[in-house]
Amino acid sequence: MEIKTAVTALSALAHEGRLNAFRLLVRAGQDGLASGELARRLGVPANTLSGSLNILSHAGLVESRRAGKSVIYTAGYANMTELLQFLMEDCCAGASDICAPLIEIALACDCDDKDKIDA
Repeated sequence: MEIKTAVTALSALAHEGRLNAFRLLVRAGQDGLASGELARRLGVPANTLSGSLNILSHAGLVESRRAGKSVIYTAGYANMTELLQFLMEDCCAGASDICAPLIEIALACDCDDKDKIDA
């Protein structure tokens, strides 16, 4: 991942409402959520959510698809993984104890559902 792409993604996440929307979509998995349901769960007006999803989409962190009259949003798992890899590339500087807690978190993750990690 290029640094400009990482900065765009991190900038998109650097807002409470956008971060909450992204995290909710990550938890929703590949099924995603309809925009109305997403707005309801977040307790935000549809127009506010639309702006947030647009910014996340331009950063490659959110994807959308039509399902009848609804627009379904999902997390952009491939770009999320790239961003996490970018952030971890230079981790530890040779001191494995720095990143060890992150490995434990990843191993404890309930990632048995392959749909959540395949993108």
